[in-house]
Amino acid sequence: MTPAEPIRATLPLSLITKGDNPRRYFDRKKHDELVASIRLRGILQPILLRPKGEVYAIVAGERRYRAGLEAYGPDGEVPVIIREMTDQEALDAAIAENDDRDDPSETEQADAAVRYLAACQNDRAEAARRLGWSRAKLDRRLALAELSDAVKLALDERRIKVGHAELLAAVPGDKQDKALETILAAGLDVGKTRELLMRVTQNLAAACFDKTECTTCPFNSASQRTLFETHVDDGHCTNPGCFELKTQTAEAIRFEEQERAEKAERAAAPPSTDDAQDDERDDDEDDVLDDTEGGSDANPGDRTEAPTRAEPRAPAPQTPLPSTSGGSAAHKPTVTVKSIAGRTSDLREAKWRTAVARALAADAVQAHTAILVAAMSGTLPQIKAETLKARAGILVGATFPDLPYGDKIAEIRALSEPQAANVLSAVGAAYAKDVLTFGHVADLARAFAVDLRDVWQVDKAFLERYTKDELKFIAQECGLVAHMGEKGFAKLLTAKKADLIAGMLGRPGFDWAGRLPSSMTLDGQYGPPPVKAAPPTEAAITELAA
Repeated sequence: MTPAEPIRATLPLSLITKGDNPRRYFDRKKHDELVASIRLRGILQPILLRPKGEVYAIVAGERRYRAGLEAYGPDGEVPVIIREMTDQEALDAAIAENDDRDDPSETEQADAAVRYLAACQNDRAEAARRLGWSRAKLDRRLALAELSDAVKLALDERRIKVGHAELLAAVPGDKQDKALETILAAGLDVGKTRELLMRVTQNLAAACFDKTECTTCPFNSASQRTLFETHVDDGHCTNPGCFELKTQTAEAIRFEEQERAEKAERAAAPPSTDDAQDDERDDDEDDVLDDTEGGSDANPGDRTEAPTRAEPRAPAPQTPLPSTSGGSAAHKPTVTVKSIAGRTSDLREAKWRTAVARALAADAVQAHTAILVAAMSGTLPQIKAETLKARAGILVGATFPDLPYGDKIAEIRALSEPQAANVLSAVGAAYAKDVLTFGHVADLARAFAVDLRDVWQVDKAFLERYTKDELKFIAQECGLVAHMGEKGFAKLLTAKKADLIAGMLGRPGFDWAGRLPSSMTLDGQYGPPPVKAAPPTEAAITELAA
């Protein structure tokens, strides 16, 4: 007899131990019926075992083992088949046994799905094939695997229905037990449970934050709709903690942005009641700016009008622009990329910090990279302590801030992958807002291809910072002068500053969207609108279909 051949024998129940059975619930009524049958007829079908040290572990037949213990006691002998098996072979046999003899519960199938997926290196298609399930069934069971133990037991015991479980699968794990208590105490049916959950979900359409990450989130009700027949309405978030965190982060960013912009406006725009006086004061400020930056050394005779271009580009740094406010050119300051950028350095920094913070908040992988670089370069401590401490209750749990340090370690280790990703994203976003050196923010923006156009565009508040000469500079590099023609824009320049700005922003046929003046870019070069891809031709569509 070779070792691979099974051994048929009888063994006392004391030498048999429970194996790694995917079945988690044993119906009491069916158990009692099996005990009565064994007492009358004995165990007719052998229990499948595999060696495990000095005892034998059950592969298939745990219900018979349990009933036999009650009928015979530990000294009773039962028929067995002993076979050498790997862990995976034992799991396959146990699942097949459960499917053949007694339909396993949904939670048992969920646990089996998790184990098969791990054995298949997270290849869902392969796991579904080996289980003999459809991909949809595997996805549904994996979603149910996120249920708390209490909810799983309630489903196994049929104290709740599958519809209840499907609804609760969309609720964060730390809230499921409380929701279950409410369902059981109030005797809520599936419909009433759905109504209850609808009242505590958040409408994503009304969210003030970037919802890109939400499209694949398991707590987005749209994800549940693709899995389960029972779900809350589309477009709702069932994770209030995460929703609140993202909302607070977005509002904090918006508040800080407004605060910085208002402060910058107060510093850059002196009060004026007369347009002529306004221009005169602006010119005085230009003189101070040029004295600081060396602009007054420019040769007035070199100030020539830039030619009109069909596709305007940013003027090279220090390219002078002639005055349009009247007076002697010899006494007028030179408008350059450097001088005009000086008007908006605070706004540029605030907007770029916001853009990078949003990018990191929406991408845990990029946030992880930023955090590691910050830690290794010694700048991570620049994050304000209160920034994250104030949000720890939302990020991790309401009791987290008051826990002993050792318990906090355990709480962090117990975070689910989505929660851990939220924490990383929040830390990364906080770093972008708080790091002292703006150059680090700029480097992060370049590394992660952050586009300022996602959070900002030319508007009235931006243009009000500048003199008429500077407004002409912006209009020229952004293409408005080319759009209107030199004469048309020159006529507009004769209007009061407020009317000039209104005319620039409201020019028919000209769209400011996607245009980044050099004063707002990281490299001092004008950023033209992104090139839109041309719609595919009929020939290209035909070729693709073929």
